[in-house]
Amino acid sequence: MAAPEHTADRRDEPAQDPLAGLAGTRIDHRFKGLPPDAEGLTVGELAAQRRNLFTGGFTTPVLALSAESLEHNLKVMESYALRHDLAFAPHGKTSMAPRLFADQIDHGAWGITAAVPHQARVYRAFGIQRIFLANEVVDPAALRWLAGELAGDPDFTCVTYVDSVRGVELMDAALREAGAGRPLDVVVELGAGDGARTGVRTEAECAAVADAVAGTDTLRLVGVAGYEGEVPRADTERVRAWMRRLTGLAAEFDAAGRFKELDEIVVSAGGSAWFDTVAEVFAELPALSRPVLKLLRSGAYVSHDDGHYRRLTPFNRVPREGVLRPAFRLWAQVVSRPTPQQAFVNAGKRDAAHDLDLPEAQVVRDARDGSLREAAGITVAKLSDQHAWLDTEPGARLEVGDWVGLGLSHPCTSFDKWQLIPLVTDDGTVTDYIRTFF
Repeated sequence: MAAPEHTADRRDEPAQDPLAGLAGTRIDHRFKGLPPDAEGLTVGELAAQRRNLFTGGFTTPVLALSAESLEHNLKVMESYALRHDLAFAPHGKTSMAPRLFADQIDHGAWGITAAVPHQARVYRAFGIQRIFLANEVVDPAALRWLAGELAGDPDFTCVTYVDSVRGVELMDAALREAGAGRPLDVVVELGAGDGARTGVRTEAECAAVADAVAGTDTLRLVGVAGYEGEVPRADTERVRAWMRRLTGLAAEFDAAGRFKELDEIVVSAGGSAWFDTVAEVFAELPALSRPVLKLLRSGAYVSHDDGHYRRLTPFNRVPREGVLRPAFRLWAQVVSRPTPQQAFVNAGKRDAAHDLDLPEAQVVRDARDGSLREAAGITVAKLSDQHAWLDTEPGARLEVGDWVGLGLSHPCTSFDKWQLIPLVTDDGTVTDYIRTFF
């Protein structure tokens, strides 16, 4: 493949092997929570020291990612996709971590999904060869860049949404101006209904968009897609009904001869809350004129969580299929205990996801002897920018200096607050560091 356009940090990440080059990143003030005495070491050098998260000089707050839970989750979704004959392009916006993208591909992922061109540029800088861009791209500068990537690398595959005739016109104009050497693959996005997010609302309008694509030589229609998580008042029956509209649209387009000169037809859906129903309806899809790439895009599974997705995961409905494990724990330190009913730790909105649920106090590490105990009687009441307010019931054991381990809700807004995240084994050993690029 062509050399990447750039790396994320030319100072310390070699362009010729950007993923391996992350180990050459120098530890400095950019990366919160890391040991001050590691200043100047490379990430690889610090990882080789295999320091302990609690005794190795890390400062609080510090976010840790469980090595065992991460590996477990990767294997669970790999097995699920294989059992259900699904291809898998997990949404990279969740982590924006190239090391995790590589792990996902090593565990069977077809490629990585992006939401916006910036994310796709990060993926390409780290060698991702298949990108599903789940948005209509109408920015001429972004389309010129995509045209250049397609022209420069014949092995690069990019599939993007179209959801309007006007969007098709804008894409065609920009790609023609860029002198695109081969067409950009597109899928018509079927909207999930009135009040939902993007996407064409009716099958007739979908056909009009497909006709507009057929009238260009810069775009190639390869399938249909959508996001069932936006179905209004979503439940199993409503999601199933919308999914059948999506697969029906694929069959209708195929019967009308809209998919020309393709090796396979793409049909894609699947967030992290309804992938069981997606798999069920995909299995019902009748044979089409060409093989079908049934592409699931769930992304939150990689870290799972202790709130939103713990409640919503389809594995709650089908436990025989597997169990995901929350992989994040945010460690903060008690810095004030002003009353028996209240304590404050030094992690707040800058450090913890809080858009869906407040963090959950799970475990306390005693500052005196390093022992661990459940955070019984301790509740996170609210967050300030740099503090979590803890309510403590009578008898709750908590002193200034203790570390409190917090479970987090919503992976997407957990990863994005940390540029370098320690990967930690169950005994507290830090074996590696996960770099994010938001």
